[in-house]
Amino acid sequence: MRLLFFGTPQFAVPSLQRLAQEFEVAGVVCQPDRPAGRGQRLTPPPVKVLAQGLGLPVFQPEKKPEIAPLVQALDPQCVVVVAYGKILPPEVVRRPPYGCINLHASLLPRYRGSAPIQRALMAGESVTGNTVMLMEEGMDAGPILSRQEEQIDPEDNLETLSERLAHKGAELLLSTLKLWFEGKITPEPQEHSLATYAPPVSKEELRICWKAQAQSVKDRVRGLYPNCYAYTDRGERVKVLKVRVVEGQGAPGELIGHRRMVVACGQGAVEVLELISPKGRRMSGEDFLRGYSVRKLL
Repeated sequence: MRLLFFGTPQFAVPSLQRLAQEFEVAGVVCQPDRPAGRGQRLTPPPVKVLAQGLGLPVFQPEKKPEIAPLVQALDPQCVVVVAYGKILPPEVVRRPPYGCINLHASLLPRYRGSAPIQRALMAGESVTGNTVMLMEEGMDAGPILSRQEEQIDPEDNLETLSERLAHKGAELLLSTLKLWFEGKITPEPQEHSLATYAPPVSKEELRICWKAQAQSVKDRVRGLYPNCYAYTDRGERVKVLKVRVVEGQGAPGELIGHRRMVVACGQGAVEVLELISPKGRRMSGEDFLRGYSVRKLL
C-alpha cells in the first residue's frame, strides 16, 4: 500500500516510524521549519528529522493551495494524518481510494480540535485515549475506525501523557490501517450531539487564577508543561512548572507556608515544587522563598 504521511510534531514521530516499517511511504508532508529557542534559529520539525533519517522525500508547503497539487502528483492510495497542523483541502480528503485516515489524541467526539491532550488535562479528566477516523469535511467529525482508552495518571503532565498516547496511537494506527485495507472495518458515525472542542490555549489562559480550586490550579499547570508555562505575577512574573495539592487556607494567592512555597487557592492550597524565577532561573519553591521577599502572588 502506497501512503502519503502528513505530520509535524514529536507526537507524530512514532506513527511515521511504524508505518515506514510496514508500508511504502511515498513522501512526508510537514509544516515549514520555524524559529525556535533563545537564538530563534530556524529549526526543522521532528517529523522532518525522522523522515530525512529514513531517506523519505519531505515536502513543506507554505500555503494551503500548494497541498492539492502535491497530493495529485504523488498519487497515494491512502493519506495518513497525525497532528499535521492544518486542515486539508476537501479535494485532498476525497482523492485517495482508501481515504484520508487521521489519528486523533482523544476519544472522539470529545475534544475535537488542535489541543485535545492539553484540554483533557486542564479539565481534570481521568480517562482519554486515541481515535483513528476516516476524514471528512469538518473538524475531526468523520466516522470512527477504532478507539483505545488511556488512563490519565494524577501526576501526568502534557509531556508524559503525550508521549504515551503517541506510542500507543502509533500501534493502534498501524493495526487499524491493516484491517481497513483488508476491508474488515465498517466506519462508525460519530454522535455529533456529544461533541466537545479543544481549541488552542490562549495567552490569557496561561495566567493562574488563584481564586480557582487547588486541583484546578494543578490541572492547569500540568496541562501546559512543558510546551508553555502557567504563570503568576505581582510586579514580576514567576513561571510555575509543577505543583501539588496540599491542605491549607488563606486569601487566594496568599503565601501561607513558612519554609515551603504553599499558596492558598479559592478552595484548598497548592505547594509550588518547581518554578522559573523572574530572572529566568529554574529552581524549587523553597529556594525561591530564600531569595525573594514576597507574601502574596495575586
